[in-house]
Amino acid sequence: MFNPTRDQVRQFFFDAWRKHREREVLAGMDHLAVDIILMHPEYHRVLDDPERYQEREYRPEAGDTNPFLHMSMHLAIEEQLSIDQPAGLKAEFARLAAKSGDRHAACHEVMECLAEMVWRAQRDSAAPDAVAYLECLKRR
Repeated sequence: MFNPTRDQVRQFFFDAWRKHREREVLAGMDHLAVDIILMHPEYHRVLDDPERYQEREYRPEAGDTNPFLHMSMHLAIEEQLSIDQPAGLKAEFARLAAKSGDRHAACHEVMECLAEMVWRAQRDSAAPDAVAYLECLKRR
């Protein structure tokens, strides 16, 4: 299983954005990363300044949103959708997207449930609960 460090994840987004801006060839996950970045213009200034933001700490208790975590969750959701894992995710996502009429808003609905599943797994030192994840989506 691939388990990048915080710095590697941040560098991945910085590099993908730089390649996009400089019109370099995008490879592999760069395409998806750039699509996600383009959906979030509020993060462009962060990605334009790696020296300033590579080491920045984001503290939720201070009201900070971590743009790298947010974009990484988008990546995870897109990968899950591409293989319908957990089984049934694609159908729930389609329902949420139809309900809101906005694919990005549906991603954020899924993100709430994904974050809850990850938080519970970490809190309980347990494997992520795919059933609870899908049940969360069904309640939305």
